[in-house]
Amino acid sequence: MTVTPPRFILASASPRRLDLLARLGVVPDAVDPAECDETPRPQEAPLAYARRIAAEKAAVVAARHPGAVILAADTVVAAGRRILGKAETEADVAACLTLLSGRRHRVHSAVTVVDATGQARHRLSTTILAFTRLSPAEIAAYAAGSEGLGKAGGYAVQGVAEAFVRTLMGSHSGVMGLPLFETRALLRAAGVLRL
Repeated sequence: MTVTPPRFILASASPRRLDLLARLGVVPDAVDPAECDETPRPQEAPLAYARRIAAEKAAVVAARHPGAVILAADTVVAAGRRILGKAETEADVAACLTLLSGRRHRVHSAVTVVDATGQARHRLSTTILAFTRLSPAEIAAYAAGSEGLGKAGGYAVQGVAEAFVRTLMGSHSGVMGLPLFETRALLRAAGVLRL
């Protein structure tokens, strides 16, 4: 008797997360972004925020797809206790890079997988990065491009901004938006991956 695997839904519209899943040999049956309120709560720490948002996204999409395996993630760039949201404008990118220039920061990437029975499992990856000191001209040149737009913290580590990273301790894929070590463990537990 052949067991049909449950449908696998990615609760994210991020093309980077699709690409990262492909590295594990996984292609979702569907992509269904959660569209939930991602406003941080007053005094909410970045780590708690990342966990909460990933869990909420997974719960919203799981309710729309009973019996499916759902994967949701959230990536937060934090300078101390300050959450750096997605840069929407060139000025946002410049402000983020000015803040991160020459200093360490953390990237928290939370992953939640809801299995076919409705059980949620959670994993978290925290990566510490240190940027080199950037000149105003370097910041302006990067901000003038589109790479940092729509990205948490105003930069994409898989692009030109990788050259700004002096040190990285943790998960490179987690900084990109989906920590593969943690994701693989969760997908194996949910029966999506065998390896």
